[in-house]
Amino acid sequence: MYEPKEQRPKRAWKHLAVILAAAFAVVILRPWSAGATPCPPKGSVIVVDTADGVLTMCANGEARQTRRVAIGRGGAGKTRRGDNKSPLGDYRLGNPRPSKRFGTFIPLGYPTATQRKRGYTGSAVGVHGPDRRVRWAGPLNTLVNWTQGCIAVRSDDAVTQIAAWVKLHKVRLISLR
Repeated sequence: MYEPKEQRPKRAWKHLAVILAAAFAVVILRPWSAGATPCPPKGSVIVVDTADGVLTMCANGEARQTRRVAIGRGGAGKTRRGDNKSPLGDYRLGNPRPSKRFGTFIPLGYPTATQRKRGYTGSAVGVHGPDRRVRWAGPLNTLVNWTQGCIAVRSDDAVTQIAAWVKLHKVRLISLR
């Protein structure tokens, strides 16, 4: 039956809104690995599970804080400059420093000496906050992998807490999967 344009219900928009809300809940609010902790039994480290998009601050086998992250838009397994991938491995973390583009930047010791011998290239890789232009987006900053190979958290508060953890515990970063 034909309904004049003025009388047609706006069902399509309502359905689209429900679908988008459900997608938002699945992607943004989904719980991450609630199983075994990724933390090693001793020491303080930061573990990044690139497959799940989760950063965990660990102390003596216990997860102290967990954060969602975005990694390189090319995924994980960095081997060369410009591949837009985040590195996998065990890295030292440098001193956190201010960044005009990301608020705070925590340098990652990539590539290691062993990786350099294997021909890995790249620099300026680290953990940082959201891009200054979109920091207002909060959780949306970790919705998709968007960096050029770094590990990004959703807010300035998150990167400030991670920076404090790095300074206090002199931790290293372990990037998995």
